[in-house]
Amino acid sequence: MSVRTYNPSVRVDNWNEDICLEEDILKDFQERRDRGELAIQQSSKLKETILKKAELSVTQDGFLHFGDCVMLRNEADANQIKTQPGVEPRQANTLAVNMSEMKMHESVQFEGTCNVSGSRILEPCARNTFAILPVEAGIPEGTPLRYGQHFCFCTLPGIGGSLKLKTDIATFQSSAKKTRKQLVTFEECTTYLIHWRILHFDPQLRMETEGLPVPANQKIIFNHCKTNQDLCVISDATVRTPFGREYELVAYTDLDSHKAEKDVNHWIIQTGHPPEPTGPAATLPLGTQQ
Repeated sequence: MSVRTYNPSVRVDNWNEDICLEEDILKDFQERRDRGELAIQQSSKLKETILKKAELSVTQDGFLHFGDCVMLRNEADANQIKTQPGVEPRQANTLAVNMSEMKMHESVQFEGTCNVSGSRILEPCARNTFAILPVEAGIPEGTPLRYGQHFCFCTLPGIGGSLKLKTDIATFQSSAKKTRKQLVTFEECTTYLIHWRILHFDPQLRMETEGLPVPANQKIIFNHCKTNQDLCVISDATVRTPFGREYELVAYTDLDSHKAEKDVNHWIIQTGHPPEPTGPAATLPLGTQQ
C-alpha cells in the first residue's frame, strides 16, 4: 500500500528564494511610494501643478502689451437650443495645452509637441495661461500690441516649458484628428510658423484699426500670418484629453454669407481685473466718487 508523502503545504524547490524576491519587490514598491516615484503619483502631481491657479496680468490702460500673461477665451454659442442629436450647444471655452498620458507620467513640464483643445476650465491655470512675446528684436516688455503686428503666443516658463503656438498647412501626415483641418500645436520652434497677429472682428473696420493698440477683453480675430487662417473652435467635434472631452481647435476661417467670420473665430484675450479700491472712494455713494 502506497503512502502519500506530498501535499500542497510541502515546500519544494527554491521556496526560500521566492519568498525573499517577493519581500524585495514589496520593499522596493514601498520605497518608491514613499519617495513619490510611482507613475500614478507623478501623474497626479503634474495634474495638480497644471491646474494650479495662475495670475493674469492686469492692464491699467485697457490695452494688451508684450509680456502680458493672458487667457484666450471663446464665448458660448448665443443659441443654446439643441438642434442635433448627440451634439450639445457650444459652451464657453479657453485655449488649453494637452500632453499625452504617457508623457505626463515621465515629464515635470510641458515638452515636445503638445496638442491644443478648447477647455471648459475658465479659471486661469498653467494649461490655459500664456504670454504675449515679440518676434522682432528691440521691442521692450510693456510695449502695446497693435492690430496686424506679428507676435508669438507662448506657454509660461517653468511648468509651461515656454512652447510656442504653431500651425502649418494641413497635409495627409499632419492634420486635425477629427475634422482633418489645419493642426494647431505648441512646440519649441523659432520659424515663421509661430507668427500670429490680431485682426478686428468686424471686417468693415479692419483697415481703419490697422496699427492701433489692441484693447483687452474684447472680441478679436486670432489670425495666423503664414496661412492666413484664423484660430477656430469646432463645436461638434470633441477630443479625449487627460482632463475629459474638450473641443477640437484648428486653424480655419469659417465665413458666413456676408464673408464675415462666424463666432467660432471670435476670441477674447482676457486679462486680470484690477484690485478693488480700498480707500474712501470705495465707500462713497455712486456719482460722488472722484
